[in-house]
Amino acid sequence: MKSHKRPGAMKPIQPLARSDYMTKLKAILTLTAALAFALSPFTTTGFNGFSPDQFPVPQVDPPIQPAGWAFSIWGVIYLWLIASGVYGLLRRDDDPAWDRVRWPLIASLVVGAAWIPVANLSPLWATVLIWIMWGTAIWALLRTPFFDRWWLRVPVALYAGWLTAASCVATAVLLTGYGATPVLPIHAALLIVALALASTVLRVLPAPEYLMPVAWALIGVIAANMDMGRPLMIALPALGIVLLAVPVILRHRFRPEPPV
Repeated sequence: MKSHKRPGAMKPIQPLARSDYMTKLKAILTLTAALAFALSPFTTTGFNGFSPDQFPVPQVDPPIQPAGWAFSIWGVIYLWLIASGVYGLLRRDDDPAWDRVRWPLIASLVVGAAWIPVANLSPLWATVLIWIMWGTAIWALLRTPFFDRWWLRVPVALYAGWLTAASCVATAVLLTGYGATPVLPIHAALLIVALALASTVLRVLPAPEYLMPVAWALIGVIAANMDMGRPLMIALPALGIVLLAVPVILRHRFRPEPPV
């Protein structure tokens, strides 16, 4: 027998697929993690660098540490990540290209939200955590699409670029704070590590927005060492800026990325 539908009967509402719930949830979690990360300086005692007395060997004016004004970049990073999270939730919550960035970015921001309290207690664990933040941030960056560049790639790149410098700074200060010597060569070596990491990332993704925070940190190192009589820590970051910038400039001049 043929079945007959009752006139005017409504079709049953199809429940959303589990994957749809997950993509929406990840968009919400990304914004939540960005907000928690940005609010962490205000919900804790804040962080102005490791205190000299946190180490067996007090670290006063470490050679690799950028000038204080360079850390103002965090304000830009916080606001841009929040804006990205809002846009991603409202306009790109179901976009697979955005979705593939979210898990590593969420992981990095969640660790970042807990970083300041940890740093005020233990430089060792803070250094471990900042490397986790760096690794997951780079993972997220390498997954960013070219479209919506200003909404997604740029904030993630600024964040990942600054962490590239910050993780090496933390490591250098930790090593010499626990007695590693000589101080200047060790800090110079960690600066070279930062340059090598940045160069590797830029070979895979020659994004100027990633280069900019790295260069900003290097300029901060130059400024901090201008009055300290440390020509090595002036010449090395200056040379590093040139070596990082030239390939990116040439790549974009002769092989520009697609405009879509």
